[in-house]
Amino acid sequence: MKRLFSILMLLLFPAMLMAQDQFSIYFDSNKYELTPIEQGRLLGWINTNGTSKILAINGYTDEDGTIGLNDTLSQRRVTTVFRNIKGKVNTREDFKTRSFGKLHKQSPIKAENRKVTIYFLKQKDLARESEVLGLTEAPKTTAPAKPKGPVSYPASVMAMGAGGKEEELKLDQAFMKQLGEAKKGEKIRIPNLNFYENTFGVMPDSRPRLFELLEVMKANPLLKIKLQGHVCCMKADRNDLSTQRAKAIMMFLNKSGIDKSRLSFEGFGVSQPMYAIPEKDANEREANRRVEVLIVEN
Repeated sequence: MKRLFSILMLLLFPAMLMAQDQFSIYFDSNKYELTPIEQGRLLGWINTNGTSKILAINGYTDEDGTIGLNDTLSQRRVTTVFRNIKGKVNTREDFKTRSFGKLHKQSPIKAENRKVTIYFLKQKDLARESEVLGLTEAPKTTAPAKPKGPVSYPASVMAMGAGGKEEELKLDQAFMKQLGEAKKGEKIRIPNLNFYENTFGVMPDSRPRLFELLEVMKANPLLKIKLQGHVCCMKADRNDLSTQRAKAIMMFLNKSGIDKSRLSFEGFGVSQPMYAIPEKDANEREANRRVEVLIVEN
């Protein structure tokens, strides 16, 4: 499935999208370090843009890999580029909250999609910065209302699967109802949520769990949650998998339209096992290897 992974999510008015310049740096597959050639290209851009101003830095990947892995890779690429630029070219403090992602079109050549793009204004255009960014007074909005009466949840959703084809995912309505009706302070374990071994990539047969969370968050606009990760089978979570797995789920919800103000995450490693480690059997290991949802507000 072809996906654009940007560190930025705010979309601007189409008429303004061509008002800024852009410059792209390319990466090798699954790498976030700059090659010597791209390092030289970036240095050359820096040397000729000392009076410019960076509006946004977007990271992109090709379609290979899982959502969580690609999102982390794109962020690392952005961080690499920003570290080279910091202090040398004026950059908006909110460059991680602005996006010109609509300008990016996925290329059939994978190497052209593994990149970071810098969107910037030259000195002659700096007076138009607010216009380009569409910075106007935010309209007053009313707080979302709690749904009246029982909330119904879909039995299935259509989602993009492997190979870019839509597939129907069956959802657990009982779990969604339990989560949607949980009270502040309650913890709900996400059942049957499995990851590839030693990674934070969600296995294909666990994808419905992500959409169950998404549907509950969409149907309950006041709901705020914290995703809490736990691992099993080891004395210490040296790779911080518990945190990375919780974060991957949070990023899926955010990129699917759930505001970051309603989401948070935390990893507990092996500090809160349900069964003593080492576990006695597979059932105990599965119980310890879990992601739970803490209800923050509802």
